[in-house]
Amino acid sequence: MEKKSTYYFVLVSVLLISLCSWNGLLAQDTVPVKNEDSDIQQQLENVAEETNSEETDYTDLLESLNYFKEHRINLNNTSVDELRQLHLFLNDILINNLLSHIKNSGKLLSIYELQSVDGFDLQTINKLLPYVRVTENVLSDYFTIKKMFLNGQNMVMFRYGRVLEPQAGFSSIDSASLFKSPNSRYMGSPDKLYARYKFTYGTNVSWGITAEKDQGELFFKNKQKFKYDWYEQSLKGNQQSGFDFYSAHLYLRNIGFVKSLAIGDYQVTFGQGLTAWTSYAFGKSADIVNVKKSARGISPYTSVDENKFMRGAAATVGFKHFEATGFFSRKKVDANVSDTLENGEIAAISALQTTGYHTTPTELADKHTIQQTIAGGNVTYKSKKVNVGITAVDYQLNHEFNRALSYYSQFEFSSKHNTNVGLDYNFIFRNFNLFGEEAMSANGGKAFLNGALISLDPRLSFTVLHRYYQRNFQNLLSTGFAENTTASNEKGLYLGTVAKLNSVLSLTAFYDRFEFPWLKYQVNAPSKGNDYMTQLTYTPNKKVAMYARIRQRNKEKNGVDPDASINYLIPVKQTNYRIDISYSILPSVKLKNRVELVDYKLGDNKTEKGYLVYQDITFNKLGKPLSATMRYALFETDSYDARLYAFETDVPGSYSIPSYYYRGSRFYLMLDYNITRKIEVWLRYSQTLYDNQNVISAGSLTEINGNTKSEMRAEIKFKF
Repeated sequence: MEKKSTYYFVLVSVLLISLCSWNGLLAQDTVPVKNEDSDIQQQLENVAEETNSEETDYTDLLESLNYFKEHRINLNNTSVDELRQLHLFLNDILINNLLSHIKNSGKLLSIYELQSVDGFDLQTINKLLPYVRVTENVLSDYFTIKKMFLNGQNMVMFRYGRVLEPQAGFSSIDSASLFKSPNSRYMGSPDKLYARYKFTYGTNVSWGITAEKDQGELFFKNKQKFKYDWYEQSLKGNQQSGFDFYSAHLYLRNIGFVKSLAIGDYQVTFGQGLTAWTSYAFGKSADIVNVKKSARGISPYTSVDENKFMRGAAATVGFKHFEATGFFSRKKVDANVSDTLENGEIAAISALQTTGYHTTPTELADKHTIQQTIAGGNVTYKSKKVNVGITAVDYQLNHEFNRALSYYSQFEFSSKHNTNVGLDYNFIFRNFNLFGEEAMSANGGKAFLNGALISLDPRLSFTVLHRYYQRNFQNLLSTGFAENTTASNEKGLYLGTVAKLNSVLSLTAFYDRFEFPWLKYQVNAPSKGNDYMTQLTYTPNKKVAMYARIRQRNKEKNGVDPDASINYLIPVKQTNYRIDISYSILPSVKLKNRVELVDYKLGDNKTEKGYLVYQDITFNKLGKPLSATMRYALFETDSYDARLYAFETDVPGSYSIPSYYYRGSRFYLMLDYNITRKIEVWLRYSQTLYDNQNVISAGSLTEINGNTKSEMRAEIKFKF
């Protein structure tokens, strides 16, 4: 009880200090708070929460934004496709209004002339500032080999990371115990390694190679510490020296009539994600506009997710209003082998593995056991206000896929071949943007998604999105808007609105109602639910940003009564309350506070609560070589079900969005130092301390016998 009182005292103290500091800032004039960073962080927190993934590589989601921070778009010399890469801040209505304004009124003289463009306000303009510029130079940057090598930029990056406490998977073990449980220990070291080389020339050319080794994976084959003959035989010679994962790409864009060309590893995104979308995608968030996806067609792959990419070649060519894309991919993927022939060859698999980890004999045995071949194409008609496209994808495995089907999963893909076809559209009429995609799989399963963005007034906009995914729609490349993890067995209606009450106050809200007509995992009957959120954002000036949010999610799942003969569905309700404040107190110092409470109810008998409070301090460079970011957080939840997520600043290319649960504190410090203009170094240390746990991740290979988990990362980047 004393411990709880201390936490609540700190929580209230932080709030009071924040409010006092924030109140004093209203009359000061300091550097602007980067509100666009807050928007991105909220988006990533939602993705992590939906996927239950704390350290996923989201490089592909933010690659274009990171690029345009260093090579800002000239609004006097741009295109619809280029501006769509800023989809976190611009929708098609705003893009159409901007290009029409330039066409009718001439080139922009200042970035703040955007205020005269319908739909652009100061909040939107401030979010765009890091990514756009206005100059009189509107000459096309024509491509030549000489200019490419003269003005191109090379970048080399190395990263090292490690959990500092001893973990169970790396502890010593005798031969008899290992023989009884060969997957109870990692084969490799606890080091995480990452290396990347990339060359870019504007947006025209990109090539590079990326390599990664996860903790527990071998880097040197001769360092495999278990030298028993039976253990070596179980590995079947699959272990190798070097990084566990390699990715390489060559990408060309706007070279003559070739709109884009990719060789090596790449991604394809078309329509609204129902037919072909191999990247991650943002979902429901405070930014209601982003329920509509902004497809990039072909793009280079620079992430280290070992599944969400294609390997082969793809090209897009354009003639007047038409663009045609063809792509082919063939690569080895991980799978569980369920049946073999007499000669030892694979006859069938039972599941595809997507973790990307190869740290134990079983994981290594699953590595690259099956060949995946994907071929397809897209034809799109593009005009100023109308886009219509047709996409077709043929998906094939070289061995039978015999999934162990149950009642709930009997309609899921379980074959070696599938074909998907989809029709997508995007239509702008005045302040209405209609969009959608209709798709079908080879077994006749269908999926429909249709939506509209409506700007009734510069201060009021709406989003409506309806989806209907049949239970037998099958597509392993689909990332459509959904409450489910896949676009199947779901129908729903999403409604969202943004009201700009005045120049400093805006209200965002959405309501999403969904139904699952068939069974789901741990849901043994058709079910339904809803999700709604209301957020009030206050930005009185460039240096202060504050929002308050309430979000509630209602679903149904199987009951947990051990004495019941039949587990009926019971309601699950989770309500989150959040207050977030960011403010600059000096030109080089920014503070951020967050307080979040959660209320989790399972049926009528189980209620769990939790809270998270943290303080961030950021020292920016502003002409100095060193900057630093620090956080101290306190948290307490009754269980893992009531966990909370929060974005953390990390080294470039690495993402940390940890879940906070049980009771304790967390601290991290990151230093960023420019040795020279072309050499930059980052160091990061983080530690979580649990007050009510003596073992962390009990029963897993990452188990720590203690109540602290510490991790360090170091990264260095060279530009030349």
